[in-house]
Amino acid sequence: MDDAAPTPNEAMLSAMAELWRLSPPGPDNLLAAPAFERLRDACRDGYPNVGKKGPAFALSTALRSLGLPCGLRADAAHLASPVEAAAMGLDMALRATHARRLHLAPLDMAEEIPSLAFGSARIGRFTSDELRAFVDTTRLQRVFQGVDFDADRFSEFHWLVVEEHVALENEPEARAVPVLFMDMREDFGRIEPHKGRFPSALEDALFFFLLAPWESWSTMPEVDWRGFRVPWVYTVDSDIFVRPNSPPSADTLNWEDRIYDDGYGGTVEVQRPLELQLSDEAKTGITVWDQHRWTIVEQAKRTVLFETPISHFLVRAFLSEDVDEFLAHVTTIEAALGLQADYQKSFRVVPDRHKKMSPTKKMRGRVAGLLGNRDYADQYETLFNVRSAFLHGRAMASISTDEQVLARSLARRIVEALILATQAGPITSREDFLDDLLDKGIQLIQAPAASTI
Repeated sequence: MDDAAPTPNEAMLSAMAELWRLSPPGPDNLLAAPAFERLRDACRDGYPNVGKKGPAFALSTALRSLGLPCGLRADAAHLASPVEAAAMGLDMALRATHARRLHLAPLDMAEEIPSLAFGSARIGRFTSDELRAFVDTTRLQRVFQGVDFDADRFSEFHWLVVEEHVALENEPEARAVPVLFMDMREDFGRIEPHKGRFPSALEDALFFFLLAPWESWSTMPEVDWRGFRVPWVYTVDSDIFVRPNSPPSADTLNWEDRIYDDGYGGTVEVQRPLELQLSDEAKTGITVWDQHRWTIVEQAKRTVLFETPISHFLVRAFLSEDVDEFLAHVTTIEAALGLQADYQKSFRVVPDRHKKMSPTKKMRGRVAGLLGNRDYADQYETLFNVRSAFLHGRAMASISTDEQVLARSLARRIVEALILATQAGPITSREDFLDDLLDKGIQLIQAPAASTI
């Protein structure tokens, strides 16, 4: 037994021990170092799904994340890890079939709101230690030496944190350098029409949170109807073969100077996060956005009423500015209640009970039918006319605050009403559902004229 060939783990530990003995700054080309090549062979021979040649760039990235001593500057030497611990970490990473991705989104300018939890998301303030644990500051400091994650300042903000578990289907090298594994015959200029700005798991949570009536809670809608902003998302991937993202700066968020009396006749000037003021109702109203409500929304999104990109445009409106925000909210309404058959006869169901009705009148009817009041149909027509003036007119007036907030409010109400409709019973056909809404809406719109006869 003593003469038996070393197992892959023994070969790995032996090669790593030699790498750990290298003096800083290490070889000019770590990938060509004999110990590195032996470690690469050990990974190739001892583990499944690592590719025919074994990891190279992926292995280099992992070693730095694990605390390879020769890769650390003198002022970061304390971040080196024992070789045994590093070998265990590498072994676990090579055997892993799933990775955890943690998406951290600062709620910039959010006033004090209660902590919430729904799905795989949490909203609240986190201590500096909790934030350091989220982003794994030790790993960050090993990879980005001299660049700090300012957990103390970030802890003054609210955060939306979403946890996602993903299957590791590709070999480590493909995860580390995906560009080397792309099919060059692909159309790299193609547009994915409903691709979000942020990871889909984060945008799902954001969509849910945006169903709250922020525009009603805002005390200064002329400044911003939102209760918060999301300027960026920082994703932490537990896969050590993937290079971490550079840590963001707290200066990217909004701060304001505040001056306090120190109690001794002097003043103290500090920076505090800038806040969008909300009504008192927000602090209690937001608490209903919980796990129970999340379940209802997720069930609704799996029905035929949400086959169109409703959530995409509602989130897009929140993340946009000025006229793009306005147009995205109007598009949310059209995604919710419009049909391709409204504009293309070839998609119409026979018999078509409303074939002589214009698309705009159909939308008016469906809005009234869904929300149970013709006033909402009038609101939609107002917004549609503003949209038409922008798209087709030679000149147009400014979009007022009232019109901007109206677009947001009507879009949100319609989405909420669709969610409620899915709770009433199974809906097998979106077309039939919208046709029934139109019939109901026509009656509501015509009712006042009929009452005067």
